[in-house]
Amino acid sequence: MSQRVEITLRVNGERVSRSVEPRRHLIDFLRLDLGLTGSHAGCEHGVCGACTVRVDDEIVRGCLVLAASLDGAEVTTIEGLTESGEVADLQAAFVARNAAQCGFCTPGMVMAAADILRHHQDADRTAIREHLSGNYCRCTGYQAIVDAVAETLESRR
Repeated sequence: MSQRVEITLRVNGERVSRSVEPRRHLIDFLRLDLGLTGSHAGCEHGVCGACTVRVDDEIVRGCLVLAASLDGAEVTTIEGLTESGEVADLQAAFVARNAAQCGFCTPGMVMAAADILRHHQDADRTAIREHLSGNYCRCTGYQAIVDAVAETLESRR
């Protein structure tokens, strides 16, 4: 019998209590235990950014964080951002610019872009590219994504 850890945290504003295996990664906890499949498991090494989520107002790679370490934490996934309306304008810009071609990287990319919108409102295109550099996209060449983020920043100013 494997040992389990009891955790209580808030996910997208809702209190969640679960018993988890000590080595269960956050991305697996979200996807498999809670059914929140918007965040994707890509490389599982913290390189691609597909699993990007917000923990206590900081973006993290969900594949690198153990769920057991998050007792008392506040976690926001792409579902939470979408439901709150926080990124409605960013999502519209992604659609207008065709910045979400295959869609696999999009949830993580939107999470990273939302971090720019929250904490770096004065970012220029170079700073946007730098901030998004940990999120891989194989379809767009990034230009459309940077355009969408820059357009959203400008409209919010």
